[in-house]
Amino acid sequence: MDDTYDTIVLGTGLKECILSGLLSVDGKKVFHLDKNDYYGGASASLNLKQLFDTFANGKPAPESLGRPRDYNIDIIPKFIMSSGEMVNLLLHCNVHNYLQFRAIHGSYVFTKGKVYKIPATVAETVSTPLLGFFEKNRFKNFLTYLQNYDENKPETHKGRNLKTMTMAQLFKDFSLDDATIEFVGHTIALYREDSYLTRPAIETVKKIVLYFESLSRFQKSPYIYPEYGLGELPQAFARMSALYGGTYMLRAKIQEIVFENGRVAGVKFESGEVAKCSNIIADPSYFPDKVKKVGQVIRAICILNHPVANTDNADSCQIIMPQKQVGRKSDIYISVLSGNNQVCPKGKYIAIVGTTVETSNPEKEVEVGLKLLQPIEQQFISITDSFEPINDPKQDGVYITKSYDATSHFETTVEDCLEMYTTITGKKLEMKGPNETSQ
Repeated sequence: MDDTYDTIVLGTGLKECILSGLLSVDGKKVFHLDKNDYYGGASASLNLKQLFDTFANGKPAPESLGRPRDYNIDIIPKFIMSSGEMVNLLLHCNVHNYLQFRAIHGSYVFTKGKVYKIPATVAETVSTPLLGFFEKNRFKNFLTYLQNYDENKPETHKGRNLKTMTMAQLFKDFSLDDATIEFVGHTIALYREDSYLTRPAIETVKKIVLYFESLSRFQKSPYIYPEYGLGELPQAFARMSALYGGTYMLRAKIQEIVFENGRVAGVKFESGEVAKCSNIIADPSYFPDKVKKVGQVIRAICILNHPVANTDNADSCQIIMPQKQVGRKSDIYISVLSGNNQVCPKGKYIAIVGTTVETSNPEKEVEVGLKLLQPIEQQFISITDSFEPINDPKQDGVYITKSYDATSHFETTVEDCLEMYTTITGKKLEMKGPNETSQ
């Protein structure tokens, strides 16, 4: 074992593997460890036996569900925006060469007690029952303005300064009603709450433009997803890191993290060997004394034998239930996948309902989402604590990733990684632009 590294990474969750890969590409000497015997950590994909072992106290799976090895069920389901930062990261690191993607077939919103398709084209905007007759025209004018807007061409601004006016003011300029504002903010710009309304409009405009740029690549929805589950992503970044000299060790028997004068100095193994380092990146489970609990996320993992109602029999889709539509402070997210995504046998569907816990009865909070999935063949409940670091990494050299949020997309995950990369290296990551991704 080499005994001195620039960075030691603890945990093989997606965030840790992304950062390990980025640092390896930068020429840093990285040693990546995991106390588990599998890649993925909290972002692993489980086969059917592992799912029952983890969430059903090991009881055997019914034979009607098919072969356990045909399942790759994400513990933390998330879709990838096809023109978003995750695709840019995959291209920057050449990780896309290890993966095959499929387009997600639909994006939906729950409003007024029903599920509606989010308009994907101007034609759909005109025909959607989601908007009233006069509202359709106002929304169409709003989208046309955004499609023509160019930050560097003042003539496209039409007298508006989107850097100084708020998003609420821009919505008001186009006379959009509250229901339209809600679905634009939560299902297109993908905000989890409404503070964006008081911030500069340019922030939200960029998110809406990203959504429609992603949508234009596959038409049906802006999202893509890797075949065989998200557990493929950490492994792909790990393989890439190894190509650049990164060293990996699963089942690492760590005795202690070594500190000298308050700053991390290395990792000591049960064998007595010490691997020295300048800093450590870790998931929250490795440093319970340096993180604080900031909440919980509940996810109901469901196996179905039918597509979800009112989704045009989509074999994969996302449904967002905005907070106000379900009387909550935070949105509920539903991701649906099928055998076409290589995550379960043909004829089966995996649907996961997730949200931020707000009460002392989390299971009741997802009931409104579960009603959309009936009948459910098998159901498992996962409630996880969410952690954020409270240490000063500039002082102790320990960089701890945040827990994964309840959203069903990767934009917030990538934001966390890029922010950490800048904190660790002192520079902003300059990435290649998105390229065509295989469908």
